[in-house]
Parts: sequence; structure tokens; C-alpha cells
Amino acid sequence: MSNLFVVATPIGNLEDVSARALRVLGEVSTIAAEDTRVTSRLLARHGIRKPLVSYRAPVERRGLPRVMAALDEGDVALVSDAGTPTLSDPGQALVTAAWAAGHTVTAIPGPSSVTAALSIAGYGGPGFTFLGYLPRKPGEMRRLMESLRDDPRPAVAFESPFRIRKSLERVAESLPERSITLTRELTKLHEEVLRGTASEVIAALGDRARGEFTLVISGQER
Repeated sequence: MSNLFVVATPIGNLEDVSARALRVLGEVSTIAAEDTRVTSRLLARHGIRKPLVSYRAPVERRGLPRVMAALDEGDVALVSDAGTPTLSDPGQALVTAAWAAGHTVTAIPGPSSVTAALSIAGYGGPGFTFLGYLPRKPGEMRRLMESLRDDPRPAVAFESPFRIRKSLERVAESLPERSITLTRELTKLHEEVLRGTASEVIAALGDRARGEFTLVISGQER
């Protein structure tokens, strides 16, 4: 049986990749990539040439048979565009199918905007809650914020530049006194970290609603 390597790749700065990750990418038979164009740039930077198979959302299961066929022939590395695969990125179905087929699944840990944002937020608590991308519907968002009201754990979420303002406004409505940390373009040229209440962060953000955002909401103090 073959090995499926779940490989974390840089979330921005291409120097943030481990020697082990590069070795694995250079040794596997095939690389399953969320976007082959993005992965090609990383491989070219480090002089790696390997066959690439597209494995992306929202048609993840459509690409599953091709990747499983590659696993039958040799080891495969799964990568997303940035960070750790399967965390709000494609990969869950592939990992489950690989285990079910008797293959080994191995994590090659590394960059993650979740842990990166948490590490600089400085919020304590017994663990944390990962929310993925925040709900688009107002009712779902209000219910989610309500569920955090008495939770002592910090919560981490992703948000797009098109919805970040509206989401921050809803946080301000539901958790007006709670401290938040908003990171933008982590590890990239225009990296920015804003900290305060949601209302204060909205004001500080100004018109800079561009790039990838990771939001950390502090837990309820006890």
C-alpha cells in the first residue's frame, strides 16, 4: 500500500516551508493540488518537478478517483493553496478514502493561519474553537455569535475581503466588549494585525478590505 502525505505549505512567504516538506514533495510519485498553478510556483522556487493532479473544491469528489488511482501506483502528496490541507480546504474526502482503502496517511506539519493568528493574539483559554469561514446568513451568524457569549475559549475564523466588514459589524452587535485580533495577509508583504473591540477594528481597518483575513475572538473571561 502507498502513503498519502498531507503536506502543509506556506501561507504567503515561500521561505516558510520545512526541509521535510520539500523532501516529501520531491520523493512522491504525484502531487494532488488545490490549484496546480499555485503549487507549480512553489515547486519551481525549489527546483522540484512532479506530476500534478487537480484536487479542488467544490468538485472535490470529482477528482477523488484520479487521486486514488495515483495512490494505487505510488505515494501521493496532498497540498492546498496555502497552509494545512483539510482545514477549510479540500482533502477530507481523500483522507477518509485513503484510510478506507488501506493506505497510510501521514501529516507533514507546517504553516497554518489558524495557529499563526492564535500565537500573536495572546488570548488564554482551555483550547480554542475553529469556526472555518463565517456564515453568510445573518440569522446563522447571530446564532453562532450567541454560542460564543459564555465560551471561555478563543474562536478563530476565516473571512473573505468581500464580507469582512459585515462580519465585523455582526461581531460588534453581538459581542461589543470582546477583544478581537484581525490578521490580514499573514507572512506576506502587506501583513497587518489589528487588535481591539470589533468596532475599533472596523475603524482601524478603513478601506483596506483586501487580502485574506483570519479573525480571532477572545473568550469570555471568568
